[in-house]
Formats: sequence, C-alpha cells, structure tokens
Amino acid sequence: MALPELLSRLRLAPLHHHLRRSLSAVAPPPHEPPPPHPAPPPQPASNKHKLFVAGLSWSADERSLTDAFSSFGTVTEVRIMYDKNSGRSRGFGFVQFSNNYEAKCAKDAMDGKVMLGRALRISFALDKVRGGPVIVPRLPTQAKQDE
Repeated sequence: MALPELLSRLRLAPLHHHLRRSLSAVAPPPHEPPPPHPAPPPQPASNKHKLFVAGLSWSADERSLTDAFSSFGTVTEVRIMYDKNSGRSRGFGFVQFSNNYEAKCAKDAMDGKVMLGRALRISFALDKVRGGPVIVPRLPTQAKQDE
C-alpha cells in the first residue's frame, strides 16, 4: 500500500491545521498584553559589606567595636557572638558597613591591629549556609625550617 493511500484511509487532517490549533491554545491572542512577571523575591542582605572580626577580647562589646570601626565609614550593624551558657563573648563578631568600599578600607586598616590587648583578624564574612557543610579555606602551613 502506498503512503498517500494509507494517509487517505486514516483521514488525517493536514499538519498545518494541527499546528494552528495547538499554537492558538498556548499563545495568548495578539491583542492582549502578556501577563506581568511577578516581582523577584527579595534577596537576603549581601555579605559584601560585612566583616568577620576574630580575636576579640572578652571585654569587647558592641559599643567599643562600633567606635573602633566607625572612622572608616557608616557602621550599620555590629554583632558580637556570645556563649549561650556562660554569657561571655566567644571572641568573634561581625561589623557591617553601608557599602563595600568602606568595608574594604576597614579590613585593610584594622587587620592585625591590637584592640583591648588582642590582635584582630579580619576577613569578609561568608554567606550563612543552613544544613549544608561549611567549607573554610585554610592557608597552607609551612614546614618547620628548624628540622
């Protein structure tokens, strides 16, 4: 049996008819504007402006940390992490600035400086990840040269 004869027996409609029907079901009519896209969900605050400050003295508080860093720009938030059992400082905290430039200036100037008898170690804060493994980059250790 030849293909044209087979097709006529099946009485299939021409292909363009099916395409036109399926396209009209999917696409809105041309005179109607497409529905507006929903607004993107608000993004969490970026950590580009937030510094991680380690090496804090137990006597350091939010006020002393704000005073130490406010000369580099507008400090928008200061948080010192405390032990929930003893209430004593865990020795680290976060300082957030209003922009990245101020945070970079503060990091460059204060990293290694002594505050209340302890040398500060400052880096940009990493994004908080809940439920996933936290990978902390380590600097390569140098072999002891005395051995």
